[in-house]
Amino acid sequence: MKTFPFALLLITALLFISSTAAVESTTIAASPAPSPTLSTFGCDEKCGNRCSKAGYQERCLKYCGICCGKCEGCVPSSPYANKAECPCYRDLKNSKGKSKCP
Repeated sequence: MKTFPFALLLITALLFISSTAAVESTTIAASPAPSPTLSTFGCDEKCGNRCSKAGYQERCLKYCGICCGKCEGCVPSSPYANKAECPCYRDLKNSKGKSKCP
């Protein structure tokens, strides 16, 4: 009679340990590979230069940073530089079909 509760306890413990190990292995396997950051491409400095004369600094820096990251660091050289310097930056569009990048 005493072996039944012990066996039940043992089975419960094994199930708990195996489920915990499965969760931990899924968590580790699901972590994404590191991606390049905006500082890798020098986007902060480039966008600071690009947006230096913008009326809405925060918005300009936000969208410039997004575009710079997608274009791997390509940003026109000055606030009034032609976007043709960087075709990727020029060709990014928002959902309304207008230029996404300042």
